[in-house]
Amino acid sequence: MSGRHRTDELDDGYNLPPRRRRGGFGAILAPLAGSVALAVLLGVAAFVIINRDRGCAGGEIALRITASPDVQPAVSRIAERFTRAAHEVDGRCVAVTVTKGVPATVASGLGGNGGEVGAMDVWIPDSSLWVTGLRAKNPQAPAPGPSVARSPIVLAAPASAVPELRRDLGGASWKGMLGAANVTGADSPGRRVRALALDPSLNAAGLGALLAASGTATASGVGQEELVGALKTLAGSTVRDQDALLASLGVKGRRVPIGVASEQGVWAFDSVKKPRDPIVPLYPAEGTIDLDYPLVITTGDATARRAAQAFQEELGTQAAGKDLRDQGFRTPDGEGGAALSGTGGFQAKAPRTLPTPDAGTVAKLSQSWSRLNLGTRLLTLLDVSGTMALPVPGTGLTRMQAITRIATEGIKLFPAKSEIGVWEFSTHLDGRGLDYRELVSVGPLTENLDGVLRKDLITRRLAATKARETGDTGLNDTLAAAYKRMTEEYQGDKINTVVILTDGAGNDDPDGGISNQEILRILKQRYNPERPVSVLIIAFGPDAPKGKRQMDALARATGGDAYIAKDIGEVRRFFLEGMKRRLCAPHC
Repeated sequence: MSGRHRTDELDDGYNLPPRRRRGGFGAILAPLAGSVALAVLLGVAAFVIINRDRGCAGGEIALRITASPDVQPAVSRIAERFTRAAHEVDGRCVAVTVTKGVPATVASGLGGNGGEVGAMDVWIPDSSLWVTGLRAKNPQAPAPGPSVARSPIVLAAPASAVPELRRDLGGASWKGMLGAANVTGADSPGRRVRALALDPSLNAAGLGALLAASGTATASGVGQEELVGALKTLAGSTVRDQDALLASLGVKGRRVPIGVASEQGVWAFDSVKKPRDPIVPLYPAEGTIDLDYPLVITTGDATARRAAQAFQEELGTQAAGKDLRDQGFRTPDGEGGAALSGTGGFQAKAPRTLPTPDAGTVAKLSQSWSRLNLGTRLLTLLDVSGTMALPVPGTGLTRMQAITRIATEGIKLFPAKSEIGVWEFSTHLDGRGLDYRELVSVGPLTENLDGVLRKDLITRRLAATKARETGDTGLNDTLAAAYKRMTEEYQGDKINTVVILTDGAGNDDPDGGISNQEILRILKQRYNPERPVSVLIIAFGPDAPKGKRQMDALARATGGDAYIAKDIGEVRRFFLEGMKRRLCAPHC
């Protein structure tokens, strides 16, 4: 047919057979397929238009942030807003995700000490102290960036306890906190106040409090022995978790409780737990150290670093500041929001900030705390020779009574987890020629021995100990046996010590035994600086000065020390001196 274009012909001349109309699924699917195609086309168009407007045509940059659990919710809210706003870096939009990471665990992982660290480009710990510790060991570790938020480290107590604490401690101060850790003396605040600390190896608030307390104590003239004693007591009352510490403050007891926490931690605890007796922050009069939440860029990727810097700018905006203040934080300039408006014990004005100690100071104090926190394994050798029955002029006591009181007071200084035992020595105490006899074996003070706690059994045995009026002083044989026992049973997680309590007359064994020169040789030969067992000698009585030279030699052979007590009250200082030596042992 000329002059007409057939609709059933193809341009290339091939003909298609006539199509037959069919009902059923074909009739339904045909328009549906057209609708799906249209939707897909519209979706693609919308995607192109939206992403063209967002500047995301090249895809997204994933920025992964690990933040301290306390600040993570606020940072997540800021990150969501930042991501929705489609901030562009290198023509691509930044998508920020924020996960929680316990700072101590992350720091351990970054330091290669086994902590699990997930994939991250930015780390926001609660304190730059973690970063300082990392960089002290590895100067190539990432440096801390600007602060995201701040939260002062404060003292904390139940609201109902504040009037009593003010009466007992004279106001909130780091010096008062250390005083509360002093449990000796009838008038000691520690008799009325129960001080709790956060483990500084796990909590920046605990480490910051330790730094602030020790720094202000030293500046105010507190003696090193007193400081060491307080820190040792606090080491025995540490809590691993801040919420657990705050919860324990509400437990009623004989003594009024006080602890440490971050200001934001107190706010969050009261807001979430809503305790009947709210916990209130107490701001130390000397000032405090802040948790400063530094932004640490950990990625080496150039694009991710630029994305991190863009988000860093966002964290400095007014909107971000409000998000942080609403969660009980202060902005880097110290400004608090409605959460810290001066109610519930909070103060709107930021407390005075103490300078953050340098890396050397932080490392030294952390090491000192670790050594002080080691357990104690102690064998006490109690002199019961004849001279111990002699009176001490002007006291109304025999030397034996004075020495047993010294021993009793000394044991009170050690926490319940300590392992302590007692031997008595003179000559021929067991009827077989031995100069010593075990009164109580070395073991945990809280261990039950035939229905009696070891601590109580030691006290009973000391109270019942009598001097052997005809007994001589087999000190050297006893010390050799005790030192052998303690080195053989050495425990690496404890400070292992032999304590000699004597009137200072030295070795006096008519049967011969080990000479003064021989015992020194034995001690030097057995002393192992990698497994140190030290000898601490405390002598009391008019004969003590005559034996001081030999006592000094015995102690020095094992990295220990020897003291002459003029009165029973000095025993605390001597034991604290011994504790202080933990900080330098075995190279004192």
